Amino acid sequence: MVKNSELIGKQAPPLELPSIPNGDLYKLPIGEKPIALFFFPAANTPGCTKEACSFRDAQTQNIVFKRSPNLLVVGISGDATTKQSLFADQYNLPYPILSDVDNSARKLYGVGKAFLGLTPGRETFFIDEKGIVKGVCDKALDVNAHIKFVEQQLLEIEKSQASQAGHTD
Repeated sequence: MVKNSELIGKQAPPLELPSIPNGDLYKLPIGEKPIALFFFPAANTPGCTKEACSFRDAQTQNIVFKRSPNLLVVGISGDATTKQSLFADQYNLPYPILSDVDNSARKLYGVGKAFLGLTPGRETFFIDEKGIVKGVCDKALDVNAHIKFVEQQLLEIEKSQASQAGHTD
């Protein structure tokens, strides 16, 4: 299994997994737009619900997220799409949630286990519009750190774009 830190600065691995609401395959649009790809342990658990709702709320309430309408948030857990659909409906989650029941995506992205290996890990990857993994947040308990991590990545993009706009050839 690859270590998640080994992906930083490299092309994001391609992903195609069943998605809510009906299990149709969803292909992650790598290289088309910035992506916040968050792996969470299980739908309808307290920490995962807080994290999923925090990503939902950030898209409408966080000024940095709002300035980045191209950002695609995608959640992944090992739950079946039926459980994920109920979860998404209950909390009005507007973004794709993918089912990784065989842990193939977790292995591909090097997402490990948390809590002494008892639960699947909670990790967020930021993939830029060119498809490059720019960073990973692996704070298992601090779900707010994942939102702050994505916000910081978006600010870096803004800073880079402002710097490029200031340099005309």
